[in-house]
Amino acid sequence: MESPQRSAGRGRPRTITRERIADVSVEIGLANLTVVGVAAALGVSHMALYKHVASLEALKTLAAEEIFQRWQIPKAGECGDGEGLQAYLSAFAGSVAAFVKAHPGVTPYVIRRLAATAPMIDKIIAHQQHIAEAYGLSLERARWVLATVAFHAFAAADTVYSVAAREPLPGVDSPEQLAEMEAELDQGLQALVVGVLTVVDHDQVNTQRRGPLHEPV
Repeated sequence: MESPQRSAGRGRPRTITRERIADVSVEIGLANLTVVGVAAALGVSHMALYKHVASLEALKTLAAEEIFQRWQIPKAGECGDGEGLQAYLSAFAGSVAAFVKAHPGVTPYVIRRLAATAPMIDKIIAHQQHIAEAYGLSLERARWVLATVAFHAFAAADTVYSVAAREPLPGVDSPEQLAEMEAELDQGLQALVVGVLTVVDHDQVNTQRRGPLHEPV
């Protein structure tokens, strides 16, 4: 005689942690993120998830912070021996573009200061300090250079990839069109870097002419 089978129990409730929420949110992506979707991926109810994130916007902010923290921002010297500031900034701008392409919807959380979280701002400041030390810039100069390149690189890349994600026009080869837009984006980023460095060089020359006793107002 067969022994009666035990009925399957409910088991231990799944633990909801910030790390698990972040991992699932990053996997889903900001563009498709919903509370219900994250809850389903975690195997919990959306009401249970609301105990850990107050709203969809809070969930998106958490995801954006995690995405940004995982971004491997290029470090000085990674382009090769004898790398100058121009080569570094070109690599940095290219990294920004690749970051935007990989994570649709992240741009507003990076270029809007009020949307950036404290850990995101800390990472930005640490990057500015690293570049200032590596290239002999003042912290204020490094901040301006990196912020200018980053802002315009994020904005340009976001525009290009937002357009690329839309339905193509009839008869347009989407992969070829994207490649063409990316080539133009790269040219624009290179021009941006040259322009930023021209301003830096011009300011340095003017500072030398004024002399150390004549600080700008």
